[in-house]
Amino acid sequence: MDMGMLSRRRLLIGAAAAGVAQLVRRTAAAAFDMPSGACDCHVHIFGDPRRFPFVPTRVYTPGPASIEELRALHRALHIARVVIVQPSVYGTDNACTLDAMRQIGPGARGVAVIDDATPDAALDGMSRAGVRGLRVNLTTGGQADPVVGRQRLKAALERAKGRNWHVQINTGIAFIERIQDDVMKAPVPVVFDHFGGAQAAPGISQAGFGALLKLVRAGNAYVKLSAPYRSSTQALPYTDVGPLATALIDANPQRMLWGTDWPHPDSSPAIGRTPTDLAPRLQIDDGRVLDQLAVWAPGAVQRRMILVENPARLYGF
Repeated sequence: MDMGMLSRRRLLIGAAAAGVAQLVRRTAAAAFDMPSGACDCHVHIFGDPRRFPFVPTRVYTPGPASIEELRALHRALHIARVVIVQPSVYGTDNACTLDAMRQIGPGARGVAVIDDATPDAALDGMSRAGVRGLRVNLTTGGQADPVVGRQRLKAALERAKGRNWHVQINTGIAFIERIQDDVMKAPVPVVFDHFGGAQAAPGISQAGFGALLKLVRAGNAYVKLSAPYRSSTQALPYTDVGPLATALIDANPQRMLWGTDWPHPDSSPAIGRTPTDLAPRLQIDDGRVLDQLAVWAPGAVQRRMILVENPARLYGF
C-alpha cells in the first residue's frame, strides 16, 4: 500500500469522549501526494483541567484532546509540522499550549493570547519556546463593538512588532471591511482564521469578502483554508465552500495556509447546555477534508506552497 496516496489511506482519528479514545475509519474522496514538510496550521490541545484549568468566563467546555491523538492524526495524514493555537477557554494562560509545543519539539510553533497585563518578559519567553503570533479573538465570546475590536487589534499589532511575529484574527467576515485600513498599514503580517469567517451560502459577493481578497492580493493578509465545515451548509465534501477557496487561492496563493482545526471544538450555543457542561467535539473526517485541497488547488506546486512553503516562511520552520 502506498502510504503517500491519500486515496489508499485509512485515517485513525482519535475522538475523546469522557477521556476515552474512539477510532474512526475514513473513506477517501480524492488523492494527492503529500509534500515533505507539510504543516497543519491550526490545532488546539486541551489538557487535564486539573493541571490546565479553564477560565470561568468561557463560553464552552471541551473534552480532552491529547498530544498522542494529534500525533496519530498527523502520522496518518503525513503531516510533519504543526501550529498550536491558544483556544479561548484558557484565556491568557498559555501554559497548556506552551507545554504541548515543548513536548512536540522543533516541529511545533504556537500562537498565544495575551492582554495588557502580560509583561514583555513573558513574550520573550514565549518567543524562545516557539510562539510566532498573537491571536485576537473577536468571535468567540462576542466582540460586537467595532471601536473596541480595532483597539484590541492595534494593541496586538504593537506588541507583535519587533518580534518577527504576526497577529491572527478570528472574526466574522463583515468585520474585515471595518479593519481593512488597519490591516493594510499593519507593521506585521495579519492572519485570518477559517476563510476569514466567510460563509458559503452568500458566496464571494458577501460583505467583507471583497475586502479580504484585496488584502490578500496586496500581500498584507494570510488566510487559513481551515474548518470548511464552519462555513458550509452542506455535508462533506463541502462543495459550496469551493468558490470561496478558489477565489482566495487565485487572489494570492503565497498567502494561503491550511489547517484542520482539530479537535473541532463546538463552541456554539446548544439548548440545555451551559458553558460548564461538556461540549462534545464535532465529528469531522480530517482526511477527507484534506482531500478537498486537491479540488481547490489542483496543481502540486500550489499545494506545496500552501502546505509547506507559506507556513515555513510565516512561522519560521
